[in-house]
Amino acid sequence: MKKIFTVTFLTSIFSAITSSASASEGFTWLSQFANATGIEELFHHNEIEHFEHVLTFFFVGLLLLVGAFVYRSKTANREAAVVPDKGISFKNISEMYGSFILTQCRAVLGEKDGPKYFPFVATIFILIFISNAIGLIPGFLPPTESINTTLALGVFSFLYFNIKGCKELGTINYLKHFAGPLWYMAVLIFPIEIISVCIRPISLALRLYGNMYGDHTVLGTFSNLAPLGVPVVFMLLGLLVSFIQAYVFIMLSMVYVSLATAHQDHGEHAAHH
Repeated sequence: MKKIFTVTFLTSIFSAITSSASASEGFTWLSQFANATGIEELFHHNEIEHFEHVLTFFFVGLLLLVGAFVYRSKTANREAAVVPDKGISFKNISEMYGSFILTQCRAVLGEKDGPKYFPFVATIFILIFISNAIGLIPGFLPPTESINTTLALGVFSFLYFNIKGCKELGTINYLKHFAGPLWYMAVLIFPIEIISVCIRPISLALRLYGNMYGDHTVLGTFSNLAPLGVPVVFMLLGLLVSFIQAYVFIMLSMVYVSLATAHQDHGEHAAHH
């Protein structure tokens, strides 16, 4: 009975929030602040919206930074770091998240290299997931709804796996990867491989942008048209989409890292099979 009451109460709260937010379409905290202070007159609407995406992205980064310091403080001594907390706590949730990401890293990059790239993957995933999910909170625009943000994330992933490839193999050997196994085909294969690699950040950006923009549009439309309880369903679906898109981004990034850091002898061995 208590569980039913809790679920019903939370559902009602979420319904009220989404309904009140949808009643005033276009409501955001920054736009309200700009209206109240008269700043909006100095900018066009699209400039305010662009600035809000950037500001929200920095806000997400600040939240993660605070969370990192909180976790660091809770694991300052050895006993606190080893002994898990009782029940659901911030420390336990953080460690479950870390365990999940480390498992994915080992599955894609291998037992040896997985932990090496764990900080990059864990940071990118949580950053994208929170940036996606914050759009479900009334008054916030998800940063990943802006192509500028998603393209910046794609370029960051692009730079990371190329730098790691050069570091692991050496710049010359890394560039040789693009020439293919047959030297007389290098003139044809090299430009194709370069173009293929350069398209990767664009594909990452467009995939993330398109899905999050579409999800936010659907949520906004049904919040305006649907009864009270329906927006909650789309909020849950939006949360699922936020997770899936962050997961797809890091999985592709890890595959790119794996391809960039694979040694030539491994590639040749695989080609013979």
